[in-house]
Amino acid sequence: MGSPSYDFDAPVDRHGTWCTQWDYVEDRFGVPGLLPFTISDMDFETAPEVLAALRGRLDHGVLGYSRWRQDDFLSAIVDWYGARHATGVAPESIVYGPSVIYQISLLLRLWSRPGDGVVVHTPTYDAFPKTVAAHDRRLLGCALDDWPELERLLALPTTSVLLLCSPHNPTGHVWTEAELDRMAELCARYGVAVISDEIHSDLAHPPYVHRPWSLHGAGGGRWAIVTSASKSFNIPALTGSYGIIGDPATRDAYLRHLKDADGLSSPAVLSLVGHIAAYREGAPWLDAMGTYLRGNLQLIADRLTEAFPTLDWTPPHAGYLAWIDIRPLGVDDEALQRELIETQKVAIMPGTSYGSPGHLRLNAGCPRTKTDQGITALIEAVRAVQRGNPTSP
Repeated sequence: MGSPSYDFDAPVDRHGTWCTQWDYVEDRFGVPGLLPFTISDMDFETAPEVLAALRGRLDHGVLGYSRWRQDDFLSAIVDWYGARHATGVAPESIVYGPSVIYQISLLLRLWSRPGDGVVVHTPTYDAFPKTVAAHDRRLLGCALDDWPELERLLALPTTSVLLLCSPHNPTGHVWTEAELDRMAELCARYGVAVISDEIHSDLAHPPYVHRPWSLHGAGGGRWAIVTSASKSFNIPALTGSYGIIGDPATRDAYLRHLKDADGLSSPAVLSLVGHIAAYREGAPWLDAMGTYLRGNLQLIADRLTEAFPTLDWTPPHAGYLAWIDIRPLGVDDEALQRELIETQKVAIMPGTSYGSPGHLRLNAGCPRTKTDQGITALIEAVRAVQRGNPTSP
C-alpha cells in the first residue's frame, strides 16, 4: 500500500459556521467580508483519521460525563512524546485542562501572588498580557535575544514565573538546546518557576527540532508544559488540552483546583477522542501538512524577496504564521492597515497586537491559492503606501 494522500489545496467554505476567522473578522477590523489571515487556526480539514474517530463516537449516541485519567488518553500522549520528541513522559505527571490558557491561569495562581512579575519574550502572544493582567501580576517583557535583560528580570525579587512560548509565537522561533539550558540555569539560580506553552511543538520545520522543557526541568523545581493537539491537528473547537507538571505537590494542587474549585474535571469527550486519534493515527497527515505549510511559507519568502529585496525575509522555524518585519520598507503601520482593509479587502494581523509596531503576522495555514492572494494584497498595499510616502525607499 502506498502512502496516504491529502488534498490541502481543496478550499473549505467556513462561512456560516460561527468561525472566528471568517464570520467575525469585522469584530477586530471593523469591516465585514475581508479575506482573513488572522487568528491562529487553519483552513484545512483535520486528519481524516480524527474525523472518523469523532463520527464513530457520535454514532454511539450517548455523550455523558467522561474521565481523562484513563489509559487510552494517557498512553496516547506518552507514546506520542516518545515517537515524536524522543522524550519519556511519566503518565502520572499528565494533567487535563479545558484550554492551555486555563492551565496557565491556574499555574499562575499556584506559583505567584498579586503584584509578582511574570517574564515573557517579546513580541508576545496577545493572550499572555491579558491573562497576566487579569491575575494582577506584572508582565515583564524581554526581547528574544537579550540575555542580559532576561537575567536582570529573572533576578528581580518579585519575579515568580517565566512564561515561555516554545516554539515562540508570533515569531516561530524554535529554541535551541543551548538556549533552553541557559534559561533553565537562570531560572534555577533565581528560584523562578517555568510555564512552557508548547502548543506549536509538533509544527517545527526541519532542520529545526523542538525540545520539550521536561528535558531541561527534569532535575527538579517548579515547571510545567502546557499544550494540546489543537494547533497541529486544527481541532481547537473541540476544546481540551493537557499539561505535564514536574512537581508532585503542584500537580496535586492543580488537580484539586480543577475538580473542586473550578468544577472542570469532566473533560470534553470529543476532545479526548480527537487527541487519541490524532496521536495514534494522525502522524502521516501531520507530516504531509507540514510539507504543504513549508511550501506556503517558501512562496511568501520568494514573492517578498522578488518584490522587496531589502526585507530579506526567511520562513519561521515552526508553525504557519509568517512574522514579517516591514520596517525596512518605510511604511506607516496605520496607513498600511487602511490600505489592506479598505482597498485590498484583506485582514492581516498588525504587529501592534503583539507589542511590535512595524511588523505583520500573516496566517499561511490555508490553501496555496489563498496564501498567494494574501501576499499579492500585501505587496500591492505596501507599494500603494510607498507611492504616497516620499520618504520611503
